Amino acid sequence: MLKKVVFLCSFLIFLTVYGVFADQDNYVAVYYFHTNFRCVSCHKIEQYTGETINKSFTNEIKNGSLKYSVINVEEKGNEHYVKDYQLYTKSVVLSMVKNGKEVKNKNLDKVWQYLSNKDQFMEYVKTETESFLRETK
Repeated sequence: MLKKVVFLCSFLIFLTVYGVFADQDNYVAVYYFHTNFRCVSCHKIEQYTGETINKSFTNEIKNGSLKYSVINVEEKGNEHYVKDYQLYTKSVVLSMVKNGKEVKNKNLDKVWQYLSNKDQFMEYVKTETESFLRETK
């Protein structure tokens, strides 16, 4: 029994030292916020954002350094996001989390400007996300 406890403790120390647990509280969250009413453009923003994140950041999603969520701000419990991020329309927001606390966020407001050009839209979201990821390391 003592050998099992010693082994388990040693294993957990190894994982911590080599960073397996170290970055669980450091990540970038990509949020797409919407309301109950959603137009064609709103669906397109969600589609392009999801496609960009899933295509460009496969490894980061797998290792937990990037999280993508689609959130309806009109659902119970989600109303605080409107105030937290000063939302006034459907939005893509990046949130940098370090040590479990948000330290920086950015509303990618140009998604509306680039909506008519999918490549430009995706490059914008990718570039901004990469910038946030670099800062979490």
